[in-house]
Amino acid sequence: MFYLIIVLFVLGYAAIAFEQQIAVDKAATALITGVLLWVCISVGSDNVHDDLLRHLGEIGEILFFLLGAMTIVETIDSHGSFNMLSKVITTTSKIKLLWIFSFLTFFMAAVMSNLTATIVTIAMINKLIGGKNTRWFFAGMMVLAANAGGAWSPIGDVTTIMLWIGGQVTALNIIKQVFIPSLICMLVPLIIVSFGMKDEIVPPSRSDREKSLVETTERERWLMLLTGIGGLLCVPIFRYITNLPPYIGIMMVLAIMWVLTEYLHRKKKVKLKDYLTVGEGILRKIDMPTIFFFLGILLAVAALQTAGHLNLTGRFLDEKINDIYAINIIIGALSSLVDNVPLVAGAMGMYEIMTPEKLAAISDPTQAAYMANFVVDGAFWKLLAYCAGTGGSILIIGSAAGVAAMGLTKINFIWFLKKISWLAILGYVSGIVAYFLL
Repeated sequence: MFYLIIVLFVLGYAAIAFEQQIAVDKAATALITGVLLWVCISVGSDNVHDDLLRHLGEIGEILFFLLGAMTIVETIDSHGSFNMLSKVITTTSKIKLLWIFSFLTFFMAAVMSNLTATIVTIAMINKLIGGKNTRWFFAGMMVLAANAGGAWSPIGDVTTIMLWIGGQVTALNIIKQVFIPSLICMLVPLIIVSFGMKDEIVPPSRSDREKSLVETTERERWLMLLTGIGGLLCVPIFRYITNLPPYIGIMMVLAIMWVLTEYLHRKKKVKLKDYLTVGEGILRKIDMPTIFFFLGILLAVAALQTAGHLNLTGRFLDEKINDIYAINIIIGALSSLVDNVPLVAGAMGMYEIMTPEKLAAISDPTQAAYMANFVVDGAFWKLLAYCAGTGGSILIIGSAAGVAAMGLTKINFIWFLKKISWLAILGYVSGIVAYFLL
């Protein structure tokens, strides 16, 4: 059964990768893979129900966060608010626009999480850029920028949040030590692609979004834009004050916008109200296949964790490779295949936080020097935050930001592999070199 789970997981990921060739939606494939893996685990296991419920709690946090963020962004979009950006961003140069969006995503990810930043910037890209391949390319580069931006912030990525809350790193030191490697991780691919981009941006074709400009006033558009973006920026603050998970904050922002749309459009025609209010129209436009795709992927990864595959991998790395750089580089590469959360959780479980007293008790100087990497803000933990956060960019399904981009723009797995993955690898390695030099 152990090897059957591996085979099913590989086959499921292959089906997702070759979605267009087999003509089966990746959401359906992901769900089938996740369910089949749990069926395998259930054979001969008495505790599978408890394990599944525990993982569903963790998965539910991500799904509700994603659902809330998507609804907020769709509400802003339905009011034509993102079109206001055309008054601010007037350049038609691909290079300039790519740099603007990359830096915007990089810093937004550090404040509001890489997942939220990706959803917001892709919504903006869809309003300013026409042509499927160009939008795909920009969306792919935003995944790189979002994951790089999330890696250096204690609230930018779920893995850095885990390390921060777990006490492995402190907020100020993770920013000081990982910011430069993360910035280089984004800049290297950005500089490389800038040499080959000469065409101007083709604007998107006319659509229902232009109709919304007539149906909403400029005051309403700005109000929804500032409320939505401002609310998303306040989610980390809400989490810090209340100590509640981020999806609770997202739900609060969504509820406020829901009430606001009901109030703003209460006197308008029924047809128009249905289009602009959250409850009547906007929820119907949410991309539910993306939600189910997330569910299937996370169920599959949770199954690997429950079956012991990820723990076995962690023990193998610990026993066979006694080098913090090699271990973290491998963890980062593995995070492009499976969720980085269980990988980081496994690393946190493998190594305890070292204190001066514990180090002093180690008689072997070589071993003591090695274990010094595991003190609070030690080299291992900070490099783990970088590698686990940015390594997922290598494949489109390797991070929450990538999966969201795949669902929102329908990026093909193979297309991303050909066009973006090599750039992600160069950025990833460049950041590690920068960290080593620092």
